[in-house]
Amino acid sequence: MGWFGRKRDDAPGYEDNAALRGFGGYEPSDSRGFRPSEGYGAPQPSGIEQPEPPRAEPQRIRAARRTRPQKRGRGYVGWIAVGVVALAGAVSQYFGSGHDDRASAPTSRKPSVYTPPPQVTVPAVVDGWHAVAGRDGSYAYDVPPNWQPKPGTLHGWEKGPAVPGITLATSAFLDSGFCPGKPSSERGGSGVTTVKVADPATAAAQAVNDLAVSRYSPDAGPLAQIAPQPAQQAEVTLAPGKTRPASVALAEVVPSEAGPCVPKRALVAAIAMSSGDAPAAQSAVLVAYSDQDVPGAADREQLLRVLHSYRGVPESDRTTTTPPPSTR
Repeated sequence: MGWFGRKRDDAPGYEDNAALRGFGGYEPSDSRGFRPSEGYGAPQPSGIEQPEPPRAEPQRIRAARRTRPQKRGRGYVGWIAVGVVALAGAVSQYFGSGHDDRASAPTSRKPSVYTPPPQVTVPAVVDGWHAVAGRDGSYAYDVPPNWQPKPGTLHGWEKGPAVPGITLATSAFLDSGFCPGKPSSERGGSGVTTVKVADPATAAAQAVNDLAVSRYSPDAGPLAQIAPQPAQQAEVTLAPGKTRPASVALAEVVPSEAGPCVPKRALVAAIAMSSGDAPAAQSAVLVAYSDQDVPGAADREQLLRVLHSYRGVPESDRTTTTPPPSTR
């Protein structure tokens, strides 16, 4: 592709988040045992081989066990993880940067030293907004000042009996913890994903539908009511002087449930651009959503502004810092 740019018990390697309903907790990546699946990705078990000691059988040391999942309603959310690396890294290829900058794996049981990956910050292009940068800083988008950028976070909703599920990396959130007794609740959010559809208009519409149905419907239905608006042509700047055609989709959603923390309506929007690389053609998609008619809500204009800020970032605009190693 030419792109810019995821629970089991104590099994070796990483827990299988695809088996859970609920927000999944992850810890920093120490394994290369990830294989994308259907555009969303799931960690695959992996082990670390130890040298064979004299007159002894070869030993296998398990990778560090993942933390238990953090619940967030029917979705999942986690810190920097293998899935974040794989999904965000796939999107990075659109912007001409698809290198692997995962942290190295530990080579001993005690102590286990984790070397955090470099942290990249980029300037916002919308005055007064926050930039949310991809893992290597090769791409970014901006969110309003009352949103909280969480670029190292993977979040989404897993597939259920009636809902398709969706996973987003390079995330940001609106009004986290607004619902009493639910510290992980939020009024809105955003993030990037990939959709295995080459046509940007189709990919954007699919992402909007997948998020709207998965977030605003019970696992087994009935499904939320979705009123899509006509698609809009757009373009994404990959680099100075280089753009790629894109498509924007937006829909108004009426949740099928009711409750004090459930909005009467919401907006979901997405911008997609295709890799154009057949036969594995797929699209990189930025999705943004917000409850409506609530304090601080992002309206249609703001959501579209988030989408249109999606861009490649020149190396000259990236600032990189390296956190100190930590022992766990």
